[in-house]
Amino acid sequence: MSIPTLTYDAMIDRLDWTEAVEALREGHKRPQAEIGDTFLGPATGTLLSRSAYVPGLGYGVKSFTVFDGNPQAGLPTVQGAMLVFEPEHGCLRAIVESPLVTEIKTAADSGLGARLLARPESKRLLIVGGGTVARSLIAAYGALFPGLEQITLWTRRPEQAQALVADVESAIPLAAAPDLAEAAAMADIISCATMAREPVLQGAWIKPGTHIDLIGAYKADMREADDALIAKGRLFVDSRATTLGHIGELLIPMRAGVISEGDVLGDLYDLVGGTAKGRESAEEITIFKNGGGAHLDLMTANYIASKA
Repeated sequence: MSIPTLTYDAMIDRLDWTEAVEALREGHKRPQAEIGDTFLGPATGTLLSRSAYVPGLGYGVKSFTVFDGNPQAGLPTVQGAMLVFEPEHGCLRAIVESPLVTEIKTAADSGLGARLLARPESKRLLIVGGGTVARSLIAAYGALFPGLEQITLWTRRPEQAQALVADVESAIPLAAAPDLAEAAAMADIISCATMAREPVLQGAWIKPGTHIDLIGAYKADMREADDALIAKGRLFVDSRATTLGHIGELLIPMRAGVISEGDVLGDLYDLVGGTAKGRESAEEITIFKNGGGAHLDLMTANYIASKA
């Protein structure tokens, strides 16, 4: 039997953000996943393998290398692929290019969190960061929140946001924000996708009713929101297993006594399953930490394979 190899270029135009989000929602109706990660090699050239098993959905292993010096050689920093196995006999179903899984998974994860927690009538989206993730967030949020009237971008280097605005096609008007505090104060949804190690978002800026989507901080020494923001919002995560004890966005304020594990009110399993309440009023601030995880990769890769 021929095993399809699904590349980014061959598949990206076949995928739909609403369908990707619904694939994650349906995946979280299944029993909780088993997950495991391994890291091999030096910090400058590491192999990461992220594995998951979801009952009834199957098995997946995403393996990829991260070589910091590759851009100097004209090569991508991250290279890899994901193997997807069906659940009944463990047969290999597909090989999916890693960047495709990661791009769709990351934005769809945040999109599902926003669908569950943000005000449906939200009109203004602020994206903090100007990298690859920011580009996919423009498309994802634009599809998932058709009532959006403006998407604003802010980056530390203003020319980066301006270049992204000029380059991206969007049915929703795009603009570069010169001042982060002013843009944050006007936003209904803020999606933050940076490499920050010190907070870039301050609680003092955020108006009642805002939904905060935190993507970038994926290491123990990284964070995007300050203590005031973390303390004032109703806090949710995509997965307790991949965020609590691992990510600085939660670890740092927990160690400082600002919040405790009990302040994390639920993850996607809880929200989708109805064991946790999401937004309870139009005035409250909701915070969603997108931490990723191999189970999300598997749910996404299965969706991608279904469109082949």
